[in-house]
Amino acid sequence: MKQNYGEYHFTWKETGKYLTQSVFLCGVLDYLFYKNWWGMLALPFVSVFYLKWKKKQLIRERRKNLNYQFKDALNSLSVAVQAGYSVENAVSACARDLERLYGKEEDILEEFHYIESQQRVSVPVEELFLDLGERSQVEDIENFASVFYTAKRTGGDMDKVIQKVARMLGDKIDVKKEIDTTLSAKKSEQAIMGLMPAGIILYMQISSPGFLSVLYGNPVGICAMTVCLGIYAAAYWLGRRIVDIEV
Repeated sequence: MKQNYGEYHFTWKETGKYLTQSVFLCGVLDYLFYKNWWGMLALPFVSVFYLKWKKKQLIRERRKNLNYQFKDALNSLSVAVQAGYSVENAVSACARDLERLYGKEEDILEEFHYIESQQRVSVPVEELFLDLGERSQVEDIENFASVFYTAKRTGGDMDKVIQKVARMLGDKIDVKKEIDTTLSAKKSEQAIMGLMPAGIILYMQISSPGFLSVLYGNPVGICAMTVCLGIYAAAYWLGRRIVDIEV
């Protein structure tokens, strides 16, 4: 079955989980910035926004995992071709290796099983890799598919092509992993800093409830807290973008 990596469909369990999180988030924001149950009327908008944000996050994580898995698939494909397999037969050997490495439910294994099935009905393997690149929208897979397609159609040395692309892709992914490791501490710091303003407001409400009372229950206070909430959201978004580096 073809997978569309530009879409993500929540399971019932995930839908319930993320809706619960959105209700909690809306309740926390209402308590910190408005202290009025009318603020919960924004729950549908918060839920829609939160679900869209989670969906984008899950799509991105899925593509990232597919990219990492494709590196291992190319290495296995390269070994099979060097052992004397044709590219078409190497795909089947690669699928068996991936099944031992990842299990039966990973995206990369489903893709190679799909390629196997389509080869049986005489679909050219180079077109199948091109299709995978287009559906995944992962730059590394798209680049490999383009090079592979050109080499296959022009009679290039497939062994050297696959080896070279596998090495380049491996080096690039290693750099990505090093950057992720280097930034992991900074991402943790950003998450903590993102929670600090909310923590300060909560602390002041508990320790000095009368100090912030002027900001609740009146139009001027509501406008002021709305501006603060907007600045807070913008700062959090900017912080996420700063520690989010694409290679």
